[in-house]
Amino acid sequence: MTLKEYLKERIEIVDYALDKWVPAETVEPETIHRAMRYSLFAGGKRIRPILCMAAGDVIHPDAPSIADAAGTLEMIHTYSLIHDDLPALDNDDLRRGLPTNHKVFGEAMAILAGDALLTLAFQVLGSLSEVGAERRSRLVLELASASGTVRGMIGGQVHDIEGEGKKPDAVLLEKIHRAKTGALLRASVRMGAIYAGASAEELQALSEYGEHAGLAFQIVDDILDIEASSESLGKTAGKDLQQQKITFPAVYGLAESKRMAEEERQKAHAALARFGDRAVRLNEIADLIVDRKS
Repeated sequence: MTLKEYLKERIEIVDYALDKWVPAETVEPETIHRAMRYSLFAGGKRIRPILCMAAGDVIHPDAPSIADAAGTLEMIHTYSLIHDDLPALDNDDLRRGLPTNHKVFGEAMAILAGDALLTLAFQVLGSLSEVGAERRSRLVLELASASGTVRGMIGGQVHDIEGEGKKPDAVLLEKIHRAKTGALLRASVRMGAIYAGASAEELQALSEYGEHAGLAFQIVDDILDIEASSESLGKTAGKDLQQQKITFPAVYGLAESKRMAEEERQKAHAALARFGDRAVRLNEIADLIVDRKS
């Protein structure tokens, strides 16, 4: 199976799990469920749940279906995008090639749609029956920590907001991106490993991979905001410069940022060396993260 075929198959598996958990548009109150589904099923690479499933396969290819647990990562990611796009934050009109949630449903409903996806993610984790209570607890803790304020996604967003207009600074840049983007990508890999019963040593190796792949993802994101078009990105290009955000190109320049992304790719590969051929998909995903054009 080619990587393209693998990704297509995994996206379908994740979407099936998400469709199962998110109430249909006909379920009352209909408006909130339409808003949740509008953003959740607007497309997207599903990179976080795919990383989760791929990491689980490295540890235990025959483990019970991980799709429900993996889907919670997409719920959290989508909630963060809905809120990021709001006028109070990035004030964007375009996401995944479509009008942003608040442009379609209004700000109040967009806020509630994000809240609902966040809440549903933990309902799903608490409902998992394929793994024991101890692993369920670890999965909840992992996702909550990665989404929170201390070195988590929300904390990174705070640093990002407070850094707007300030002189580009390498220390603040690392605080922003290891938390805002990196924490959830790292958690994606760790949750797959935890779900599949990884040993402490295996979890550490996969965590290192997640650190490097997550940093590479953000570096490339910053580069694409400069080099790619809004059409190819599916969101408004050039927003980082417009809002004077602290990015890798702003701190290091484009050429050095590209070199850093390549370095993170190589470190991600090195972290997987102990797994041999079992990690082929994770290696391919690291390559995809660095080589992508959108």
